[in-house]
Amino acid sequence: FKRDIGSREDAYAFTERLRQAIVPDIDWNGNPLGVGCSMGVSVYPDDGTKVTDLMVKADLAMYRAKRDRLEEAVFYDGSIDEENRDKSALSIDLRKALENGQLELVYQRQNSIADGSLIGYEVLSRWRHPERGYVTPDVFIPIAERDGVINEIGEWVLRKACAEAASWPTPAKIAVNVAARQLANSNLPEIVSSALAQSGLPSELLEIEITESGIIADARQALKIVRELKRIGVSIAMDDFGTGYSSLSTLQSFPFDKIKIDKAFVLDVSKSSQSQAIVKSTIVLGNALQIAVMAEGVENEDDLEFLRREGCTQAQGFLFGQPMSAAEIASA
Repeated sequence: FKRDIGSREDAYAFTERLRQAIVPDIDWNGNPLGVGCSMGVSVYPDDGTKVTDLMVKADLAMYRAKRDRLEEAVFYDGSIDEENRDKSALSIDLRKALENGQLELVYQRQNSIADGSLIGYEVLSRWRHPERGYVTPDVFIPIAERDGVINEIGEWVLRKACAEAASWPTPAKIAVNVAARQLANSNLPEIVSSALAQSGLPSELLEIEITESGIIADARQALKIVRELKRIGVSIAMDDFGTGYSSLSTLQSFPFDKIKIDKAFVLDVSKSSQSQAIVKSTIVLGNALQIAVMAEGVENEDDLEFLRREGCTQAQGFLFGQPMSAAEIASA
């Protein structure tokens, strides 16, 4: 708590001084370590008169700052509470979604940039909410991770995707995302093996996509799991490369078969010098490490031509069509 604050401007100035005291690099054994911080602020008496209320609201504001990766402090406002109530309602409904058959899978094409041929499909989940309509994964997956139901949903996605892909007349590779909590589960290799055995899908037609945020909590355990998955015969891709903690040491330590450049850097890359620098360096890095590079979020011919010119070999995005159901793929 900070007293003697006369206005929101005073509070903001204090948070800036606090941030400047926290964020400078720390020297550790001769190596500079970057430090970040997320700050939320609630103000007495506007946001509450009780200590507990003020703490809860400051915490909610801090999580919004953390979610949006904001460098400056976020002040509490009523919309944060509304957002939290909405998530709580979704959380209750999500626990019933699986048993009520509300989750569905669609498949987004992954193509060779050289000739446009099909490489495979990324598996995407959709929640057909009875009142809200279709809810996208970027909305409900974070809620599933927060509330601990991601393992159950993730296993369903894996088993369902393997079964559907195994039924297609023309075999095609599928890529399934695995969340951080799933990667921390020592039973994941057994679940993958079981899904492949029950469906009859060959292991070489399954790719597991993981993010570095799923590795960083316990890199040793994650590496053990990834090596066990590789022994099963599935391939491993690093998803959302460039958005988080992506590092050379991770690429060196883990047996990745593919790097996926996040769509944030690919969309309109032909018009952004900053995005171009990131994409170019990732392609060079992948080539040097002999790891395939795929660009996500390709939506126009100019971006595809840039990727082709720079030596990127694989791409996915709306330029190649909208995600399709398993039935649509089977009948194509």
